[in-house]
Amino acid sequence: MIALRKTASPQEEPPERLQKVLAQMGLASRREAEAWIRAGRLTVNGNKATLGVRVRSSDQVRLDGRVVRRQAAPEMHVFLCHRSPGESLGRPDEHADSAALATRLPSRAGRRFIAVSPMPRIDGGLEILTSDGELAVKLQRAAHFLPSEFSVRVRGPLTDVQRASILSGELDRGATLEVESCEPAGGAGANRWYSLACRGGSGKDVRQLFERQAALVSRVLRTRFGPLTLDRALARGQFRELTHEQRDALLAASADSRSSAR
Repeated sequence: MIALRKTASPQEEPPERLQKVLAQMGLASRREAEAWIRAGRLTVNGNKATLGVRVRSSDQVRLDGRVVRRQAAPEMHVFLCHRSPGESLGRPDEHADSAALATRLPSRAGRRFIAVSPMPRIDGGLEILTSDGELAVKLQRAAHFLPSEFSVRVRGPLTDVQRASILSGELDRGATLEVESCEPAGGAGANRWYSLACRGGSGKDVRQLFERQAALVSRVLRTRFGPLTLDRALARGQFRELTHEQRDALLAASADSRSSAR
């Protein structure tokens, strides 16, 4: 049995979609919950759950026959992590890895962590992980609009033509990334670093921007995500929990970015 307590309230809350409730509890993402429903693993008051079903706190939900008891929403935990290139995040879609970054996060914060707009495993830098499924969904959507910054290491300096093409933001899939700047940021020997600022870009998009210009990219590191920046004092492989103020600033920036994009 999943031992989660149900808390009483003077007035019962309106019903919510089952997959949303499970995501808020940190048991699964909405997509995973929908897969459980399709597979017939969930029941509501003894009846097999269907997609779109809504539940109240008084309804009995079972997963594989085990009662899922709702409780008051747990405190929201969000972690800023400095991931080393090649290090596993331990996302739900990855194979189990005892050395994964998510396995080192405090168990008090949750049993399952979701990465927001994760960098490709070959790259690294700033990563955001949370055990709150509903929050993860909000941040995933906002990631398409939030400003971000990346450090990109290439072999040899870029030409003016290459930089101009990168600034155009053209991607292979026909989309255009809003690139604000691409500036030299030092380097030694044959390696050169460039700082790229854009809005809504993923690590995969940034790598593609440079590789489309025949640049040999050896590393992409995210250094900023919305109002959050990667603190130089935070060593690779380490993490810190966001303060309430930082978390609220991230949520506010996410809401503002989505509103301005409409």
